[in-house]
Amino acid sequence: GFGAAMARSDLSVPEAAAKAMSLYLLFAIGFKGGVGVAEAGAGGQLVAALLAGTVLSAATPFLAFVILLRISTLSRIDAAAVAAHYGSISVVTFVAGTTALTAAGIAYEGFMVAVAAAMEAPAILAALWLVGKREGDGADLWRDVFLNGSIVLLVGSFGIGWVTGPSGLDQISPFIVAPFAGVLCIFLLDMGLVAGRGFRDAGAALTWPVLGFGIAMPLIGASCGLAAATAIGLSTGGAALMAILAGSASYIAVPAAMRVALPEANPSISLTMSLGVTFPFNLTLGVPLYIAAAATIGG
Repeated sequence: GFGAAMARSDLSVPEAAAKAMSLYLLFAIGFKGGVGVAEAGAGGQLVAALLAGTVLSAATPFLAFVILLRISTLSRIDAAAVAAHYGSISVVTFVAGTTALTAAGIAYEGFMVAVAAAMEAPAILAALWLVGKREGDGADLWRDVFLNGSIVLLVGSFGIGWVTGPSGLDQISPFIVAPFAGVLCIFLLDMGLVAGRGFRDAGAALTWPVLGFGIAMPLIGASCGLAAATAIGLSTGGAALMAILAGSASYIAVPAAMRVALPEANPSISLTMSLGVTFPFNLTLGVPLYIAAAATIGG
């Protein structure tokens, strides 16, 4: 998809179909994560993982912000907006990571989907702090953060899966298990097309140092994620997913929130960085690298 967009092909996926596929993927991964918690039970490790994910999401934007100000000519507002994207997470990258782990026969903690949901909002609040915004700037921001459709669906399906457990999964497995890989392939085709067009049209703001940041920052974030996962004793699969989450960049929830909170920021910069640079890097090289690193550390 990325190659087709760069070659200016007219290949496209209808918007309604792309939205339907994203809803399907979010529901499927959330439901299966809830079933995983129902089977394994929730305990202290879940709380530790949620806390680690929240801290990573809140702290990463500060590091990203400092790096961007040193290597680029971006304004403080644009740097903060980009930094927020790298503190938050990409649900699709997370889904791709779970699929890769399943294909490799590597087990992971089902509650990691709850960690993914917890890592959406803290980065947005950190970005607002960086540019001097305060919580009283409006209820619209809080609504966009906590009632964002992807978060509501992910958390809601997780809860349903947790309540219904394996019996619930058995009833709908023909819908959310068998077609999953095929739907993911078509959805990633659409993401590649979007990323390629954004990269092609981004303009002069994307200098080589900024593009390099789009590859270096995921590696830094993933390293921090692996360190945190090792400290709290997650399995190899859980550590890989923590690294994938910490190394990903949002292109759904954060752009929506930034439109409300920082309307003066240039969305073409941050969206092209997260979707046009980091997203394809993570899907092609990052995810297998993070899994290999987690397997090495886990022995």
